[in-house]
Amino acid sequence: MTREEAVNKNLELSFEFDRYLFEHPKFAEKIPDNALVVLLPQYDEELREYNLKTAHENHEPEQQLVLVEIASLKPQKSR
Repeated sequence: MTREEAVNKNLELSFEFDRYLFEHPKFAEKIPDNALVVLLPQYDEELREYNLKTAHENHEPEQQLVLVEIASLKPQKSR
């Protein structure tokens, strides 16, 4: 997977995660300040591994990692 492919896929995941947080503010409150949120799609093993690797390479030692498992995305027309 190229960096560009990962960025494009993660943009879509980030948009959907932001929408989820907006709709579920109690979940958002559980995320610590300054945490590194890592989105792990269960349906895309290559992106999942890319995100894990990138997170472990780039997070600060004092920074908490929040791993978010994503089973699937809603169909595009219902988003």
